[in-house]
Amino acid sequence: MARAMEFTLKTEKQGVYNITRTVTDAIKEGGVESGIALLYCPHTTAAITFNENTDDNVGVDLLESLARTFPESDNYKHSEGNSYAHIRSSVIGCSNVIIIEDGWPLLGIWQNIYFVEFDGPRERKYYLKLIEC
Repeated sequence: MARAMEFTLKTEKQGVYNITRTVTDAIKEGGVESGIALLYCPHTTAAITFNENTDDNVGVDLLESLARTFPESDNYKHSEGNSYAHIRSSVIGCSNVIIIEDGWPLLGIWQNIYFVEFDGPRERKYYLKLIEC
């Protein structure tokens, strides 16, 4: 069985990073014709999501909406002061599964894959595991 592929990404304080090309290239290179790809972020203040690919303001709106819902404030108990980032990460999630058919990820016509940073700047990792089915 193939090992998970590791990728790194340098982030700003907060941001939405399009990783679709990296993931689709890795799927093609992995040679899986029919199966699934598990995409995983091992960080508690970042996330992986799918979203619209035609308007960058979707990412801006996502970050701004999460900031309004889970603001940076002093009301949290967590001593590091970044509870807002942990909560945002938990809401979005740290992994996603992509169906692979004919060697290609089955994304919707308007979908891309995004790494979302809530507590940077950092050098982040994410992993891709291909499973033939």
